[in-house]
Amino acid sequence: MAQALTLTQAAANRVGAIARKQGREAILRLSVEGGGCSGFQYKFDLTDEAEAEDMISETEGVKLVVDPISLELVAGSVVDFVESLGGAAFKVENPNAAAGCGCGSSFGI
Repeated sequence: MAQALTLTQAAANRVGAIARKQGREAILRLSVEGGGCSGFQYKFDLTDEAEAEDMISETEGVKLVVDPISLELVAGSVVDFVESLGGAAFKVENPNAAAGCGCGSSFGI
């Protein structure tokens, strides 16, 4: 069984705020696609419901859902929301990533 993912309180708060503003369910989908400067890149979307095969993690009523293929690449990760002078973004702390990039949105295995 794959390790669960964790959605931090800061990330849950941000997803909840975005979902309320858009009048949608507070469900964040994390997926992994080929590309980016390190081989794979993270993609975040609000979704209306989880698929039957999805892994679901919940923090304060906000759900993080990941499909089985992406889960193989991000198992055990922590999804956070960080704000800095450079902007604000969701950040994935991925224990499976052997390489990363300065932008933080792509990784290599």
